[in-house]
Amino acid sequence: MHGSSAAIFLAQITVLLLVGRLLGELMQRVGQPAVMGQLLAGVLLGPSVFGALLPSLQHRLFPPMAAQQGMLEGVAQLGVLMLLLITGMEMDFGRVKNARRAALFASSCGIIVPFALGFALGEVVPHWLIPSEHRRTITALFLGTALAISSVKIVASVIRDLDFMRRNVGQIIVAAAIVDDTIGWIILSMIVGFARTGELSTADLAKTALSTAVFLIVSFTVGRRVVYFLIRWTNDHLLSEMPVITTTLVVMGVLGLVTQGFGVQTVLGAFVAGMLIGQSPILTKHIDEQLRGMIVALFMPVFFGLAGLSADLRVISTPMMGLITLAFIVIASVGKFAGAFAGGALGGLSNAESLALACGMNARGSTEVIVATIGLAVGALDTMLFTMIVAMAVVTTLLMPPMLRWAFSRIPIGDDERELLERAEFEQRGFVSRLERVLLATDQSPSARLASYLVGLITAPRGIPVTALAPDREAADFTAVRHFQEVRDAMEQAAVRTQAEAIEGEAPPEIDLIARQSVEPAEDAVAREGRKGYDLLVIGMEPLSSGDAGLSPKLARIAKGFERAVCLVSARGRDAQDPASAGRRILLPVIGEGYSRDTADLALALAQTSGARVTALYVATASARQTWRRRLSRSWSLADTADMVLRDVLELSRHYSAQVRTAIVSRAVPEEAILAELASGGHDLIVMGVLGVRPGDAAFPGGTSAALLERAPCSILLLAS
Repeated sequence: MHGSSAAIFLAQITVLLLVGRLLGELMQRVGQPAVMGQLLAGVLLGPSVFGALLPSLQHRLFPPMAAQQGMLEGVAQLGVLMLLLITGMEMDFGRVKNARRAALFASSCGIIVPFALGFALGEVVPHWLIPSEHRRTITALFLGTALAISSVKIVASVIRDLDFMRRNVGQIIVAAAIVDDTIGWIILSMIVGFARTGELSTADLAKTALSTAVFLIVSFTVGRRVVYFLIRWTNDHLLSEMPVITTTLVVMGVLGLVTQGFGVQTVLGAFVAGMLIGQSPILTKHIDEQLRGMIVALFMPVFFGLAGLSADLRVISTPMMGLITLAFIVIASVGKFAGAFAGGALGGLSNAESLALACGMNARGSTEVIVATIGLAVGALDTMLFTMIVAMAVVTTLLMPPMLRWAFSRIPIGDDERELLERAEFEQRGFVSRLERVLLATDQSPSARLASYLVGLITAPRGIPVTALAPDREAADFTAVRHFQEVRDAMEQAAVRTQAEAIEGEAPPEIDLIARQSVEPAEDAVAREGRKGYDLLVIGMEPLSSGDAGLSPKLARIAKGFERAVCLVSARGRDAQDPASAGRRILLPVIGEGYSRDTADLALALAQTSGARVTALYVATASARQTWRRRLSRSWSLADTADMVLRDVLELSRHYSAQVRTAIVSRAVPEEAILAELASGGHDLIVMGVLGVRPGDAAFPGGTSAALLERAPCSILLLAS
């Protein structure tokens, strides 16, 4: 290819993307990680296959010119940082906390044993296998790191694909891999710093270790708050496209430069940046979704393809080199396997569980390739050792899924583990557990105070950030300080009531409340604020209803401007005077086929934090009875349907440890049944789902809801999720 360097660069990118995508798809179809296909794409396009079959064409596509190679390597190096960024974002430190004993033992032993074997191997390998005899110690340290570290990305993806993430051992494997990766990148960064000088000294070791420790302490204390502030401020104030992604990349770059500045590799800064961003209470899913597409589609295929291009299988094709490579793979696998198995046993796991742990920790995958690439770049490894490490990464990763399936088949599921599996599945499907950020739109009415208190019950115990917005006011008449203090007081009261639920030894989450005011019309202010990434809008404003028409036109316009779930609150009775008395007895109407699991989830979350009792009332309407008569077979009745729906509510209540009473009423007019239950049960809050709250929706907000807004004597919460 005799075109310009830009054309050659474009051709290289295109070929790597195409071949990497095709082989990655093939790998996934046979149960292997897609990254293995991208790595094999580079091997096929490199000197091992393409270069051996069509050397002139391969050299034209990948010419050995430093300037040309530098263009591709620049993209690949940026890909390394971004790959470590999303790897850090995927770190779930809750798993480490829950499985800390076994994870710490498994990770410690799983690092020490293979690291020692790798270091010893580096000290005894023939001199013609290492780049420089006087830098043998640096090479040995790189080999030790290469054998010790696991790939949390590969481990987590395989565990997830095999549906083992919710098993106890699956969580321990991922937790140990998280600790493994974290320690491994710290060790690697320090070794790279030593590699620059070519020798090890006690002073350099102490300086690097101290700098790294200070960096980590500052990052996870002050840095965590700074990153959270930057993400929120950028998202809420900048108007250009994807400002949060720019902020994320800037944070990654700054931390990478900081670690580079005190002599540690930039990869540590990128990895820590990912962990800090992943722990941000807001927009984590948003950032992950926008970043992941670019990284997976472009940077990962280029980086792993380039790593494959750097591997030359011809150097290990001789019998001697083949045996050395095989021995290298065996030593790496035995060391990691033995260390992780011993760590699992010391951590209190059974032999079968320790076996599964050892099988899971043996996958090296992408992390190994990154380590080898860095070692090649700093001159600690040559092409032969690099190729051996890549071969070891490929073999151990390909062997992991079948070995893990076999190991898990030997572990029975106990009652405690089954309960944890159900809890994890519930958390994934739950409405409240999925909330990342809540917008509260209020005035100074009793409904505003009740809405604030109910939002506090939901968000304060879970640390969910809340933005309280008071729109539609003249600046001269605006009493924001007093009003938002009421909002904070309500959240603090809710937090106090639920503090007893906190795990012993853990501080309850801090109240995260931002107050904003606007002189814009309410619908414009909410629409503008709602575009900043909220999962739920709670409206506490009056008047809520306009007689038989349902919602007031003003609140209908506000709801229409918000694209996610909307919650409407109306204070009645004693709640209008004392919001803290709200929710002592909650009525959850379930009407015909309009049952909303999200509404039940919200009602039971309120009950959990307030100690309220819930009555789940199934009301079968006339149309519902006719529909079920037409649809259902003779062996199935409407009572069976009601029983099925109410059982679902009871199942939810078990997860929330809430008291629930069930009742079934078969009447033509559901609001009459609900009002009758209110009169007999002494309920003070109705939590009800509606199909829609936007003009033009089929149930706007529904005849039953409109009737209850007009006639109900107690407070009402309507949820359109």
